[in-house]
Amino acid sequence: MNQIQCNDSPMKEQLKQHINEISDVLQQSLHKIDDESHCILSELEAIQDRFRKAESIAASFYLQCYLSAFSIQYLELSIAVNHLSQRRHGALIVIQRNDAIEAHLHNGISVGAKVSYSLLESIFYPGNPLHDGAVFISYDHIVSAANVLPLSATIASNKKLGTRHRAAIGITERTDALALVVSEETGQSSFAYMGKLYPINMGDVTE
Repeated sequence: MNQIQCNDSPMKEQLKQHINEISDVLQQSLHKIDDESHCILSELEAIQDRFRKAESIAASFYLQCYLSAFSIQYLELSIAVNHLSQRRHGALIVIQRNDAIEAHLHNGISVGAKVSYSLLESIFYPGNPLHDGAVFISYDHIVSAANVLPLSATIASNKKLGTRHRAAIGITERTDALALVVSEETGQSSFAYMGKLYPINMGDVTE
């Protein structure tokens, strides 16, 4: 992991601020709970909203750390996912870390080009023959596109997750790869790592 990028990130300060605000609201609720004339349900709802925001910032912060350690083009990746999310263009991008992942990829089309946000956006443009599948990235190169990934078996019954999300989780259950995914239904961007899926705020990532 690139410690300089992680330690110097303004997202780290944002995360600290949100955690401190959550702590303050919790302390205020503790003081009010013995007051029978006061209902703390609104405070609890506010805490939930703050937790969701803190989770999004934390995910964005750690995503930047993970990407910067294994791809010098992590800003290009962030910009691409941000644009794809805004346009609701579904996408799935797998970044190799230490483990070899080729054995888990099927039917991919060789690309062999340097990572750029414009190329990634064109690959996932609706109607492009390569858009339906995963892009495989190793360090600063797009190795292949339209790859078929193994689906997660552990979340097969979760109807809220589409095929892209199940594939993102599936590849990260089998390897230490990191997978970026954009939902074409909602535009929500997420990343999968070690079999877990985390929502991200791409506006924070690209700052």
